[in-house]
Amino acid sequence: MTEWTADRIPDQRGRVAVVTGANSGLGLVTATELARRGAHVVLAVRNTDAGAEAVRRIGGEAEVRELDLASLASVRTFAAKLAADFPAIDLLMNNAGVVLLGPRRTSADGFELHLATNMLGHFALTGLLLDNLAASREARVVGLSSITHKNAHLDFDDLMFERSYRAAPAYGRSKLATTVFGIELDRRLRAAGSPVISVLAHPGLTRTNLTPRAWEHRGRLGRLIAWGGLLATQSVEQGALPQLRAATEPDVQGGQFLGPSRLWETRGQVTDVRAGREAADPAIGKRLWAASEELTGVSFL
Repeated sequence: MTEWTADRIPDQRGRVAVVTGANSGLGLVTATELARRGAHVVLAVRNTDAGAEAVRRIGGEAEVRELDLASLASVRTFAAKLAADFPAIDLLMNNAGVVLLGPRRTSADGFELHLATNMLGHFALTGLLLDNLAASREARVVGLSSITHKNAHLDFDDLMFERSYRAAPAYGRSKLATTVFGIELDRRLRAAGSPVISVLAHPGLTRTNLTPRAWEHRGRLGRLIAWGGLLATQSVEQGALPQLRAATEPDVQGGQFLGPSRLWETRGQVTDVRAGREAADPAIGKRLWAASEELTGVSFL
């Protein structure tokens, strides 16, 4: 099979693409490649100064807008303005994420911060923009998963991890929730006869600024651990390929999951991968969806 590279991204002119967390890492590479091929790219970021610098680097048709996924008020404000300005949206790339290995933190709404940012904010954003996505002929929602989701477990009696908090499992749990959401979204879109498709991707072990930030609470030791971890990762350009393929390849199907092909999905060329058993369970999907609607106040499908 021929290796899939960014050179195979088709012409994106006429498409409106929204990329969360696009000022650095995987999101910046994704936004850059989409803009390079003619898409109008909206960089949805918390730090608009960094976003503005990213826009200058990207060039093309790119703009920055403020979005803090850890605040439902920010999500609603962003979505309302974006929906008014772009009646049809072709791509929603739910890319943004946090990895925080220090003490437990909460969002503006009181949610555990990994779950709030990595999943609940994106759940609300997707629901608020769904009509605009449906107005496009071939719209996609791409969710960014992680290989950590396969070893995680959703505890519906303690979704916010208030008991015996541990940071690494909290991150894995948030990525499991992201994966469950992406698969359940595909089920519901199909059942509704929607033209929108939901696709998942994960980057394997990739060199981004999330690794140093995750260990910053440990000071000098944390910097050494982060540096050592970076040596084991692949480049961010390689890591972004699964989500770029999910976003742009014409033959991608709803429910498809793309990731690296080698060393237990940690690196290598893009291929189809399989979600963990819990992520693919329809009963868990239904239960998480109901919980997410209740927590965010956003109901759809």
